[in-house]
Amino acid sequence: MAEAKPIRILLGHIAGAHGIRGEVLIKTYTEAPENVGAYGPLCDESGTRTFNLKSARATQKGVVARLQGVDDRNAAEALKGIALYIERERLPAAADGEFYHADLIGLAAVDSDGKPLGEIVAVQNYGAGDLLEIRLAGASRTELVPFTDAAVPEVDIAARRVVVILPSEAHDET
Repeated sequence: MAEAKPIRILLGHIAGAHGIRGEVLIKTYTEAPENVGAYGPLCDESGTRTFNLKSARATQKGVVARLQGVDDRNAAEALKGIALYIERERLPAAADGEFYHADLIGLAAVDSDGKPLGEIVAVQNYGAGDLLEIRLAGASRTELVPFTDAAVPEVDIAARRVVVILPSEAHDET
């Protein structure tokens, strides 16, 4: 049996070099930017390269960090664009009513009667709040649903499902 691929969570990416002594500028996706290194070493998307933060400080442009083994600007510039991840199990448990996107993706979406609607394929945010992108059952199209208590009254991570109230026009097409 194949070993399960670890779930990795994107915490940021290296935006470029900072200065001449090998520091990098990291664009973070953590609530507090300086927490990008709070969970231990970071890795690239494949998990083959590991990055240990020796120091990090938040600035208006992002987090300026010194990485172990990166000692000059050329080495820092070579890392530009690398996405920085950690394995999901290294994150703390989410607070009540809060969820990691990675925990939502793949959950079954059902209506209030338990009838399958589809599967969550992504969590989007275009500036006005999170939206669940649901691939509708038996269709190739997706539907965006506001991730609010009114549209998603129940999230059951253990049961791997969410109850979704779709807009009425979506019901007519399914």
